[in-house]
Amino acid sequence: MMKTLIDEFGQNAGKVWQVLNAHGPLKEEALLRTTRLNQDDLCAAIGWLARENKICKENDMYKLGTTNLTPKIGTDAGRVWNTLAKEGEVNLATIMHETQINQVDAFYALGWLARENKIVAKKIRSKENQLTVALTK
Repeated sequence: MMKTLIDEFGQNAGKVWQVLNAHGPLKEEALLRTTRLNQDDLCAAIGWLARENKICKENDMYKLGTTNLTPKIGTDAGRVWNTLAKEGEVNLATIMHETQINQVDAFYALGWLARENKIVAKKIRSKENQLTVALTK
């Protein structure tokens, strides 16, 4: 069975949870280093955990606990969902342009939507490692 990008987001969320559970609160740089995830994958994992109400951010430290990220990530996820509902399958650049959010915030939102099983996503092999996203049917 082929692993989907959504499966990958979930597995990465598990890595982040395990690291925070083992080490306690960490800054983003330490999470990147410890999980060996890239920025996009870490943001999607944090978005996923925020949707599960399992991660919060205090000052510049992420820790396990009731999320305080819903206002920002949840709102951005709604904007991304609305764009997908209107446009159909779109790439990351279109999402960022239509929602007026940056790449980091877009991946937080995509992780949130992936946890809700509302999107399908795929990476297209290209110079830019292009990501396309659509709503689940």
